[in-house]
Amino acid sequence: MDARDFIKIGMSAERTLVVPPERTVGHFVPGMPMVYATPMMILEMEMASGDAIRGALQPGWVTVGTEVDIRHLAAALVGATVRTTAKVIAVERRVIRFEVEAFEGPRKLGEGRHARGLINVESFNKRLAGTSGQAQ
Repeated sequence: MDARDFIKIGMSAERTLVVPPERTVGHFVPGMPMVYATPMMILEMEMASGDAIRGALQPGWVTVGTEVDIRHLAAALVGATVRTTAKVIAVERRVIRFEVEAFEGPRKLGEGRHARGLINVESFNKRLAGTSGQAQ
């Protein structure tokens, strides 16, 4: 399957999250501030990217994250409303590339690029089962 046949540059999605205590760096690392954690921001960016193209995928096909290049620019406190956006900027045979951003109101919290690989779930699971228990 070739993603260029059905994924188009410009496809986009947006997600909104009210930052809960469980998504802060202080939740994961004692003594750290209770601010929106970078890995949690990246998670939302990945999820927005998946949302942007999910409707165009054929049954049995999904995308998985393969690359992240993100800058976390500003902190957000518990209770902040964070809006995350993703837009397709390039499409290769099996790789879709996105521009991603996160905002609290007009203030940019993060920006960068993300790539997702197109996989067939059944084939992927079979291949993964064949490597189970083997040294990587």
